[in-house]
Amino acid sequence: MTQKKRIVIIGATSAIATHCARLWVQTAAVDLVLVGRDLPRLERVAQDLKARSADSTVQTLTSSFTDARAIQVLVTELAAQQVIDVALIAHGSLGDQTESQNDLQRCQQELETNGVSPVLFAEAFAQVMAEADYGTLAVIGSVAGDRGRKSNYVYGAAKGLVARYVQGLQHRFADTNVKVVLIKPGPTETPMTAALTANGAKMASVQEVAQGIVAAIEKGAPVAYVPGKWWLIMMVIRHLPIFIFNKLNI
Repeated sequence: MTQKKRIVIIGATSAIATHCARLWVQTAAVDLVLVGRDLPRLERVAQDLKARSADSTVQTLTSSFTDARAIQVLVTELAAQQVIDVALIAHGSLGDQTESQNDLQRCQQELETNGVSPVLFAEAFAQVMAEADYGTLAVIGSVAGDRGRKSNYVYGAAKGLVARYVQGLQHRFADTNVKVVLIKPGPTETPMTAALTANGAKMASVQEVAQGIVAAIEKGAPVAYVPGKWWLIMMVIRHLPIFIFNKLNI
């Protein structure tokens, strides 16, 4: 009997992560481990996935997302149970830039949630995948990390940290059987962006973004902009001369 692919999702209650999980269980029977901070929400996601794939197994776990020791213990125990085929780090928050500018505690919280925490999980998974010389580690960053902008530079700085860290992991694992995938979604219609949607901002559907993420993980692509148009958009933004960039209200 073929062993099911084992997929661990950190931040499994996020809309993007949930839709990725749905795609995985609809494709084949898998062994899913859903990790989050809110057990009732995790259980609701798990029940939805089980209803979609009776042959898949779904485990739910809670953990601290900021305690380095707790993260290390969690990942080490998961790897000891069974080899991890895919780890998707998908958690984050979209804080208010003005609040972060005016409140250092809020600023710290946003940097830790969107930057430090994903990096700690990435390093923990990198350690166990290095030992196994196997696995795909996928980390969701953001197009916001490509260039600092006044409208979201705290969030963007955190995602920039994630991007540089993942690049380092990719260099580390270049000649191994471990694949590291950096995913950069553009603005996506989720509960986290509800306020932006209400103000008329155009967003990609969460289904489209999830499809792009799952495809990128399957390919082991080093970097995936989802939707793909954001590769071109961000290339232009990254290369704008500063005297032009500083005139833009973005």
